[in-house]
Amino acid sequence: MNQIQEIGFLLTRHSRDTKHGLETSYWVKTPNGPLKVVVEPQQALFFIEQSACESTQSLLAENQITKVTIRPLSLSTFKNKRVAGLYFEKLQDFYQARRLLKEHGITCYEDDFRPEERYLNERFITAGIEFTGQLKVNSNISVVSGAKCRPSNTPIELSMLSIDLECSMKGELYSIGAYADGVEKVFMIGQPQATTLDYLDWVDDEKSLLEHFIAWLNQIDPDILIGWNVVNFDLSLLDKRCQHYNIKFAIGRDGSVPYWRKHQSSEQQYIDIEGRVVLDGIDLLKTATYNFASFSLEHVSHELLGTGKIIDDVDNRVVEITEKFHHNKPALAQYNLEDCRLVWQIFQKTNLLDFAKLRAQLTGLEIDRAGGSVAAFTNLYLPKLHRAGYVAPNLGDGLQGLVSPGGYVMDSIPGLYKNVLVLDFKSLYPSIIRTFCIDPMGMVEGLKLPEQAIDGFDGAKFSREKHFLPQIIEQLWLERDIAKRDNNAVLSQAIKIIMNSFYGVLGSTGCRFFDPRLSGSITKRGHELLKLTKQWVEALGHRVIYGDTDSIFVFIGDTHDKAAAMKIGDELATFTNNKLQDYLSEKFSISSYLELEFETHFSKFFMPTIRGQEVGTKKRYAGLVETVDDNNEITQRIVYKGLETVRTDWTDLAKEFQQGLYHRVFNDLPVKEYVFEMTQRTLQGEFDKKLIYRKRIRRKLDKYVKNVPPHIKAARAADEKNKALGKPLKYQRRGQIAYYLTTQGPQAVEYLTAPIDYQLYVERQLKAVADAILPFVNTSFDEITDHQMSLF
Repeated sequence: MNQIQEIGFLLTRHSRDTKHGLETSYWVKTPNGPLKVVVEPQQALFFIEQSACESTQSLLAENQITKVTIRPLSLSTFKNKRVAGLYFEKLQDFYQARRLLKEHGITCYEDDFRPEERYLNERFITAGIEFTGQLKVNSNISVVSGAKCRPSNTPIELSMLSIDLECSMKGELYSIGAYADGVEKVFMIGQPQATTLDYLDWVDDEKSLLEHFIAWLNQIDPDILIGWNVVNFDLSLLDKRCQHYNIKFAIGRDGSVPYWRKHQSSEQQYIDIEGRVVLDGIDLLKTATYNFASFSLEHVSHELLGTGKIIDDVDNRVVEITEKFHHNKPALAQYNLEDCRLVWQIFQKTNLLDFAKLRAQLTGLEIDRAGGSVAAFTNLYLPKLHRAGYVAPNLGDGLQGLVSPGGYVMDSIPGLYKNVLVLDFKSLYPSIIRTFCIDPMGMVEGLKLPEQAIDGFDGAKFSREKHFLPQIIEQLWLERDIAKRDNNAVLSQAIKIIMNSFYGVLGSTGCRFFDPRLSGSITKRGHELLKLTKQWVEALGHRVIYGDTDSIFVFIGDTHDKAAAMKIGDELATFTNNKLQDYLSEKFSISSYLELEFETHFSKFFMPTIRGQEVGTKKRYAGLVETVDDNNEITQRIVYKGLETVRTDWTDLAKEFQQGLYHRVFNDLPVKEYVFEMTQRTLQGEFDKKLIYRKRIRRKLDKYVKNVPPHIKAARAADEKNKALGKPLKYQRRGQIAYYLTTQGPQAVEYLTAPIDYQLYVERQLKAVADAILPFVNTSFDEITDHQMSLF
């Protein structure tokens, strides 16, 4: 064996009982390839209160759990009770003891941390790792034993392979495709045919298909597997077909099969492959805060890449895939490979792998972890908490009975305005946390010495010196500023998501640190700051017409040109920030990290009323932004918030109509002829393709019992038709449906038999959009259409 020192990136992590005791290991990608790193012998650990040590020892002895050490520690709970650590040599004993103690009413702390997570966490290791140990090669696997590890920030390249399979409705495999830079491969069942596709490999049957693919995958040896619904469909089906043929689905780097687990409250499956990570394009896009009307590969590839699948009938692709398999296998191979390529290109276009790596490096989350805001917070916070002398609380330990409010939303003043300025607090909630030292341990310490603490809300007090979250935010903030300076949009976005998640974490009952005094001290302070800002701005003679969480909308009067409006915006931001600094220094003796920015000047701005009422809406508005380039050319764009144009449950007709109408109103152009013309053309059937509703089916179809909405009625009718025609049922298990409203009710696009109800579209789409804004230019939809009709 050779002593080595190496750096790498964490891929997978594991703990398991062996005949030699508990083994904690990590698969790491290094510049010299993948290694399995087995660290020095570890123990599984949780904590109990010292007062329970005697009864715990008796219980464990009675149940023959003997390989455990109980050690009093200098750590305390948030209720200031000293704890002892229980150290286990076997995971089996750890789980048995935890269950036993809970059954006897003995509280366990931090009993949900596995040894492989705790080892990394206590050493502040996130994704980058440096290690030393003894290197040995066993059966072509390079293993480092007795390793000692510490954090590393050295960048490491990871290899990525996009995979996709094609199959029948019964799940019988036709082909398996794979794509990466310099890699194109499709394995196809069938007799060899003359073709120019050099990436096409022919196999005799499904069993051979699986065996060839597994062998090839292990030869290519990627770090990352990517795909579209790749875990719940592709890999799950491959596993099932391997079981069917009694083939070992050996895609782990040590020749092992994957380990599967299911989420307790959903059908979501998770896969654990030794030494490899699986990244699903859909989950990762959502984690990176992308939003699409549909997350189908066809839709997302059109949105991001401007291209889509190379198959004629996307809605009936399984039928066409089967047709190609039997009659044109080279065409199916092209289609299979194109799906792999599209996923790869989406990852490249959006830098998803870089995003996942940076998120892991910042938080310590596994690179394939979707969501995980609570876990990310815990990873960052827990090791600091232990060094301050505390163990983490359990779920439900926080104060009960209080409810913290959400963000403050002002009542709006509806109208059509000129010159509205938007002043926006930069990262308001993280700034409040940093300014007022809001912190879980900080509140425990602040309540010990309340006269020296910073006042929160609902009785909360926060220590001025003993806290961690403000420093964590400060460090992330500095790193984000550097990322912005370096035009590193991926890192900047990853940091922003993490920082903005902290309030949500503290306000979530699923977080062990949840206490409504913490979240309330953030949101209620936000309410106070927004009201103060409004008060100060209005004292200068301006009018605040709306405010929402971290922004206020200020009407400064009709007479200012753009240059004057921009000057006023800058002055208001400077004035308010100075007022905030003075106010916080005088009232709390603290420095302000709050920053109000002048964000936008709307030359025209529209705040509608609630439909059918005179009261102003909330979170719904539109505004015209004008920019002037170096050649003095003016460019216009209209920003829509919460209106039909940006909603997925309105038709393309409504969106196009709204955009055309608002453009005319904002530019003082005539509207009557436009409204009448769009109405007439709709009634004459000129816009049929723009009348399609598209809606997600969020539950299984048979779960809709009461208040069945139109899209579900259309889906049920369509699947009844599919069943009668012997076609696959498309809508039973969620998905998306496109449908029309007809004179006989909602009907799926593919089974449109009744006339489209044009009058209903005019009432629900055009009239609804028009009558939001037309009263502010002294007319209405009915007035325009009735008047125009009277001219004929």
